[in-house]
Amino acid sequence: MMDLSPDKVAQVIVRAREIDAKVGAWNEHDRSHPGEGDGDAILEAMRNDPARRALINFISEMNRDELSQLVALMWIGRGSFDPGEWDEAVQTAREEHTGAAGTARYLLGVPMLADFLEEGLEKMGVSVEDAEKDVM
Repeated sequence: MMDLSPDKVAQVIVRAREIDAKVGAWNEHDRSHPGEGDGDAILEAMRNDPARRALINFISEMNRDELSQLVALMWIGRGSFDPGEWDEAVQTAREEHTGAAGTARYLLGVPMLADFLEEGLEKMGVSVEDAEKDVM
């Protein structure tokens, strides 16, 4: 069964939502009038974005078992595995483990990461509301 703390998953979900709220950095501003639109730049998702960096650091501090379970939980939420295949999903994640930084980059590259983690928690019988309430 899942040993990963729901509070840690909720932290990832909340931080991923902060990042998801931003628009892609490819969404260029009208540069014909310098200075205009620069206030919107705080909503752009940049590589060195503090919210992104905080999430990478948070994930990178997890141990290998937690990282494997976090990836497995995302896969279950995405539908790649069923809840009954938890052990197989964790083992697959463990075998594909590329280190904490690699796992953080992989997870941040998953569209809808927060949604998949929430769905994974629900499928594993963990109350998303209770987990997120403790974080908020």
